[in-house]
Amino acid sequence: MRGAPPNPPAGVAYEHDGPLLRIVGQFRGFVSGPRDLGVAGDGLDELIARQRDFFAARGEAVEWKTRAHDVPADLTERLRAAGFVPEERETVLVGRAAEMAVRQPVLPDGVALRRVTADADMRRIADMESAVWDDDWSWLAEDLIGRVAAAPDEIAVYVAEAGGEVVCAAWLVFRAGTGFASLWGGSTLAEWRGRGIYRALVAERARLAAARGVTYLHVDASDDSAPILRRLGFQAVTTTTPYVWTPPAG
Repeated sequence: MRGAPPNPPAGVAYEHDGPLLRIVGQFRGFVSGPRDLGVAGDGLDELIARQRDFFAARGEAVEWKTRAHDVPADLTERLRAAGFVPEERETVLVGRAAEMAVRQPVLPDGVALRRVTADADMRRIADMESAVWDDDWSWLAEDLIGRVAAAPDEIAVYVAEAGGEVVCAAWLVFRAGTGFASLWGGSTLAEWRGRGIYRALVAERARLAAARGVTYLHVDASDDSAPILRRLGFQAVTTTTPYVWTPPAG
């Protein structure tokens, strides 16, 4: 799951710097590497500084994705020293698609699930996310639009709607050549939480994954989602923390 999807959206480029994968052209830069970077000390500091300076020259923020079992063990300390700031830690969970597909949560009256591909629906999803997080998530619409256009077989986007309003949205990402697919999204408007919508979207995506021959589902889960997924049978395997460097204001 550390690699890049084989078909980048238009305007997105994959680059390599030593052991690192660097993704350029998204709403912010992204950096990931193997479990063992194979570099330490001053060499690691130089590698980190190069990523920061690369995106600083572009005037962009960059996320370096870390996992709890990565080495060298002082990677996160060196990221902090270079100005990277940790965001919230997430739990990496894995479950069997076939087991998740048989669960049938009952949706609240008036709520329906629908798979979407239209640009307008992606913008409605971004508006919902902006409301949930009280922040500008307009970038998400362009991200989803680009991914669907570049590789429609690699992503399936779903919305839960009530009265014409998107109340929750989630997507499933396939990774060719592996037995895994990933669950993303799942944010729900506050007044609709705790009513089975998130669980229904997990089951819906699991059914599609199982039908496509996927064995395992993978989730980087927030503290809100992880307990729900554990109750469904997902197992924790590690944690992941994004470290983000942001250009100075002004």
